[in-house]
Amino acid sequence: MPQLVLLPGLACDERLWEAQLSALPANLDVRVSDAHMRHERIEAMAAAVLREHAGPLVLCGASMGGMIAMEAARQAPERIAGLALLGTNPRPETPEMYELRTSAIELFERGEARDVIEFNAGFAFHPAQAGDAALVRRYVELVLDAGAEQLISQNRALMERPDQRTHLASLRCPVLIMCGDSDRLTAPECSSELAALMPHAELVWVEACGHMLTMEKPAFVNATLLPWLQRVMLS
Repeated sequence: MPQLVLLPGLACDERLWEAQLSALPANLDVRVSDAHMRHERIEAMAAAVLREHAGPLVLCGASMGGMIAMEAARQAPERIAGLALLGTNPRPETPEMYELRTSAIELFERGEARDVIEFNAGFAFHPAQAGDAALVRRYVELVLDAGAEQLISQNRALMERPDQRTHLASLRCPVLIMCGDSDRLTAPECSSELAALMPHAELVWVEACGHMLTMEKPAFVNATLLPWLQRVMLS
């Protein structure tokens, strides 16, 4: 059986997958990677995932975690038994986002991480969930717990990330793509492009959902992701 590796998004850890980890069947071999906390480039993060987890892999990545998953599939396509990509983007950084991240990094360096994250937290959620103060607070504290150095390092990794579209059409493993229909951090068109690029991709839209799928709509995510994982890992 392949090993399932969950790849968190920017400045996140296993808490991003809390609702999924508690629902996954005990017979699945599951790990949560922290490679994004220990390396400075997407390519090195992906190489670490491949090096630290033996055998065939099913990679499930959210946002930046999805970028790491796609890069791992580029580096070792023969080892990837399946990809689940949640709210992610195969494209390189745009000039506009590069400038925004540069400005954010300057604020992180000045010790203003909380102000930046709290101001922008609402954009990570659909308006219906953005009004849930406890949910937004959980997200803010999750990100802030990573610390300013990680916020700086991981944003720089995103700024220099490779274009993943060059290799995706050659992948032959099953792929599940999920995206919030109101994602304001990763344009839904990125998920449409992913689905069009990969021959064995299934695209699922999450209604009334923003960028934080696993936290905003855990029941829907589980109802879609878990049967797919069982199919792919036990086939």
